Amino acid sequence: MRSPLPPVAAVIGFIDAINRGDVDRLVALMSPGHRLQVLQEPPLAGREANRGAWNGYLTAFPGYVIYPDHIVHRGDDVLVLGSTTGSHLGLSDQEERQLKVIWRATVRDGLLTLWQVIEDTPGQRALLGLTDEQHDGGLAQPGA
Repeated sequence: MRSPLPPVAAVIGFIDAINRGDVDRLVALMSPGHRLQVLQEPPLAGREANRGAWNGYLTAFPGYVIYPDHIVHRGDDVLVLGSTTGSHLGLSDQEERQLKVIWRATVRDGLLTLWQVIEDTPGQRALLGLTDEQHDGGLAQPGA
């Protein structure tokens, strides 16, 4: 295995670990000071704190799946645009898939230092420098 993993590969592995409910693999892709930031909630810092949070969430919602639609890579940051099913929202899969989310990951030396969940709104996309073309089209990178 290539070490360290490039940022996009690390993020894809992180999402795959979430989708498989593999908390050990998820934690292995976190930096020691990893931060989880969900919307406006206070951040959760540290591998072990995040292990407990992910273990609890994935145990409570074993059908939780992230569906990445588009990935934008900028240096250490990877933005993933997509949707989920099986979350705490209690919606049908069809309804939940309509709710779009942006995940922002910061990757250093192959490990995620940040996993941030951001509401996908025009304002947030503008703040992140995402265009409608990047959101609605295929994979896109700045200047592409």
